[in-house]
Amino acid sequence: MSTTSARVIELNLYPQYFDLVATGRKTREVRVKYPKFDGLAAGDLIRFAVKGTDRSCMTRVTRVAEYASFEELLDAEGPFQVNPEATREEQLANIRRIYPPDKERLGCLAIGIELVD
Repeated sequence: MSTTSARVIELNLYPQYFDLVATGRKTREVRVKYPKFDGLAAGDLIRFAVKGTDRSCMTRVTRVAEYASFEELLDAEGPFQVNPEATREEQLANIRRIYPPDKERLGCLAIGIELVD
């Protein structure tokens, strides 16, 4: 009998987004489809951290969905899931400041997350 263990990846977040994850208010993480996310699936674990600090929290992936653009992602997932404190337009502008058009063309991921006790 073989058992597979959940993959654990480490990701940095800006403090304002980390706070939303750590309190359970942010249930979708938005990322560009970089190769390190290949095979990411429900049950995998993501440890989010604020770079240069000891702040971290563990989450479990609940689902992964791919979209062609950040606009499509926000429309399908709902902006409240990504950031309950910002409008859709504010979120789109913020995401595109982090990920320019050449990165967006790689594909956009909506990663469902839940805090792990």
